[in-house]
Amino acid sequence: MKGNTSWDIKKISIAFGIFGVLLFVIGLKYFNLNVKGLHTPSEYSAISSNEESCLQCHGNTTGFSEYHNPQIIGCVSCHLGNGKEMDKDKSHQDMVLIPGNLSNAKETCGKCHPSELSKIEASLMTTNSGIVAVDKFIFGEAETPDDHYHIENIEYTASEKHLRDLCANCHLGAEKTEFGAITTLSRGGGCIACHLNYSTGAETDLVEYLATDKKTLPSIHPATNIFVDDQHCFGCHSRSSRISTNYEGWQETLLDADEVTNKPEYRVLEDLRVYAKMEADVHHSNDMLCIDCHSSHEVMGDGKVYAHEEQAVKLQCSDCHYTKKPQTIPYDSLDNESLLVFMHRNYTHSDKPILVAQKDGHPLVNTYMENDTAFLIGKKDGKLHEIKPQSEVCSRDNAHKNVSCATCHSSWTNKCIGCHNVYEPDDPNGFDLLDKKDVTGQWVEHVAEFLTSYPTLGVRESKEGKHFEPAIPGMIMTLDKGSFEHGRVGENVSFHRLYAPNSPHTTTKVVRDCKSCHTDPAALGYGSGELRYSTSKETGEWTFTPEYALNTNDNLPEDAWIGFMNEQNQNTVNTTRTDFRPLSIKEQQRMLLVGACLQCHSETSEVMQRSLIDFQEVLNNLDSQCIVPSHP
Repeated sequence: MKGNTSWDIKKISIAFGIFGVLLFVIGLKYFNLNVKGLHTPSEYSAISSNEESCLQCHGNTTGFSEYHNPQIIGCVSCHLGNGKEMDKDKSHQDMVLIPGNLSNAKETCGKCHPSELSKIEASLMTTNSGIVAVDKFIFGEAETPDDHYHIENIEYTASEKHLRDLCANCHLGAEKTEFGAITTLSRGGGCIACHLNYSTGAETDLVEYLATDKKTLPSIHPATNIFVDDQHCFGCHSRSSRISTNYEGWQETLLDADEVTNKPEYRVLEDLRVYAKMEADVHHSNDMLCIDCHSSHEVMGDGKVYAHEEQAVKLQCSDCHYTKKPQTIPYDSLDNESLLVFMHRNYTHSDKPILVAQKDGHPLVNTYMENDTAFLIGKKDGKLHEIKPQSEVCSRDNAHKNVSCATCHSSWTNKCIGCHNVYEPDDPNGFDLLDKKDVTGQWVEHVAEFLTSYPTLGVRESKEGKHFEPAIPGMIMTLDKGSFEHGRVGENVSFHRLYAPNSPHTTTKVVRDCKSCHTDPAALGYGSGELRYSTSKETGEWTFTPEYALNTNDNLPEDAWIGFMNEQNQNTVNTTRTDFRPLSIKEQQRMLLVGACLQCHSETSEVMQRSLIDFQEVLNNLDSQCIVPSHP
């Protein structure tokens, strides 16, 4: 600790905040710390294990995390029941076998962690508000995709049944009802969705406990702690935009599991989805976990209500990969939640500035500055990573200052097209994901193809101005609402061509080249195909030949977002957000103007490098041999 008395005081202060007066006494006895100035945060309850009967039978059980040891906080604080009764049945009355589910969290985890619980209850991972809002908007049941909902309050309209059949599995309120570790099939579980960890011994004991009809009691208890790994995230975040699978370098396919037997370039998940190997995110390749970037402040939320996930995410690449000097705070300014993480992780850099997120100022407690260099402590293995500042190209580039890092630094992203949704009222294999019960009748989603490519360019508009971000086909699909409303297939079919903002999580150190944006039709929103620049003596012209056939619903290529240099899909609902849109015709022209220059000049040439600083100056001094497009 380098003799840091301030750290000693704060460490026992936070511990006392969790466990109250009892832990205060233990701290005095075992740690012999100077407790002058100690305070007890009012949101924590005092817990005592005195006179609990539980340990009469379970006294030899081990495996608990340091701060959830029943010798300190008892068993009743987590499992409830009646710890004053010696009779087995009476002591087990009203006992909670799986504490941490949101249905019991107020009586269990929330007794010690009420502020964390209140934030979780408002988070999008609990409410699924954005998912519900967009689905209801597309079905025509809401006027905006920005309304606020809670997944547990939905009923049985067309969109709500659609959610129950296809989407309502991944929310923190979903109950964990079976013993066992978190797996790739896990959904929900409240607090323990992230904080439950089974050791090998705990798993072995559980198998024997179940095999003996619960007669052989486990001697090793699973731990509840802050050591969250990527497995905890995977169950939910391998769905929808496939963030977890992207991060690990896996792309979903339409193959069957028996088609890829003994093929190492494929992976079959527990739910039998088949994935093909792709390039992993550079952070994953360096053994970094999701929570190395997305701290507790982001994952658990801040207690505020947001319409969509990108509003709730506060971290930016530039918080770590800074331009001149990162924003930092001293250890003494950390909030209680950050201090808890610091203590539980046994960090020692209390004498160094700690990086914070610029948007909301939350500390990144596993980072620090030493002299002029930033470091990150990997939460997986404690490995120290030197954080590189932005390259000179990024920081001095005027042309791309309003382009997100992910737009250039994502190596690939997912695209799915040809999605048809139809309700099959007599299907006997339906399952209500929200109520967890078998039903007759369900919405069935038919997907034509999974693709990968660089992300498309989208534009986020706000009071701060325009910002270019990655986009993917969120919903290029048909909804057969007549099959649900009247039981008559094809009677009321609506078609939607909407892209969605996307954070691919396939970050690479090497950026995509200039042509992959400025001369690539998929990047510009036209879909896959050939974009060709032809010149005559004085004029140049771009032409586009799509790879996919035109969809009869709107006469655009199947995978397109917008028409090639025209108004197709420009002035209609074309995204899942009200502040996000495709490139305007003027922006397309600007992109293709640069693309025309790249036909002759390499991106490393002197003239193209000058264009990054002042493109207009380059245009004002064109060589007589330069032939630019005929459009303005």
